[in-house]
Amino acid sequence: MRPSAVLALLFAAALPAQPLQDALRARIANFQGTVSLYAKNLDTGESAGIRQADPVRTASTIKLPILLAVFDQVAAGKAKWTEPLTITARDKVSGSGIIGSELSGGVQLLLRDVVHLMIVLSDNSATNMVLERFTADAVNAYLDKIGIKTTCSMRKVRGDGTELKAAEGWSAAGKLPENQKYGLGVSTPLDMVSILEKLERGEIVSPEASKEILAILKRCHDDTGVRRRLNGVTIANKTGALDALRSEVALVYAKGGRIAMAITVDGMEKIDYGPDNAGSLLIADLARILVDGLAHR
Repeated sequence: MRPSAVLALLFAAALPAQPLQDALRARIANFQGTVSLYAKNLDTGESAGIRQADPVRTASTIKLPILLAVFDQVAAGKAKWTEPLTITARDKVSGSGIIGSELSGGVQLLLRDVVHLMIVLSDNSATNMVLERFTADAVNAYLDKIGIKTTCSMRKVRGDGTELKAAEGWSAAGKLPENQKYGLGVSTPLDMVSILEKLERGEIVSPEASKEILAILKRCHDDTGVRRRLNGVTIANKTGALDALRSEVALVYAKGGRIAMAITVDGMEKIDYGPDNAGSLLIADLARILVDGLAHR
């Protein structure tokens, strides 16, 4: 077979089947908002996307890139997992997690425990403690080093509702006027899937570090989205939520392949932080469609 024919076959294999695209668009047809997504079967190379290169607000999914940067700093000898971080009133905020609401100021937690809380419970105060120690600029420098060009950490978490605080811990990117609209961070579905693929290949910091990061993601407590309709499979994920947004990045270990996906649903009119938020239900349905379509279950 001529090389051109081989390339044509490989390209065709990477394209999503039309029924999959039709199913995705049918599910979002009546959604009053914007959906951006990308998913890839890491075993076959087949992928599917909608607005996959468009920058989106990350909400708490930016905590995954923050975690990568911490692992890099530890590997470089610039930090230790056993070093204590002190809870301060400055970094305590409301919203996700337990530090802001249940632990007292002055309490010390090991760095390893703080990053676990940041991911597993999406603890906002833990995130602020990490960014106080390492800075959002250090996160962005690491992302640039590994070739993730669109994703940026902008600042610390402000908190929610009546306890909203002034934003602190700005990165250089976060101070730019054009980036104010993104809040905690900006990314694209393509970037997030690329991060997941690098993790699964053992390319983030080291094979051992990549494996440990995935183990942390597998303990994520939020099962309102991707985990909702995918029973009996291992899933490593991180979610994010704002008043009008739900987002999730996940690696699904399906029988038909390892499916890396990133889905952002934005522009919802109704504020609902319950488990049956319309965005969470939409992400759950889209995840099931993507796994069924890309893993050929």
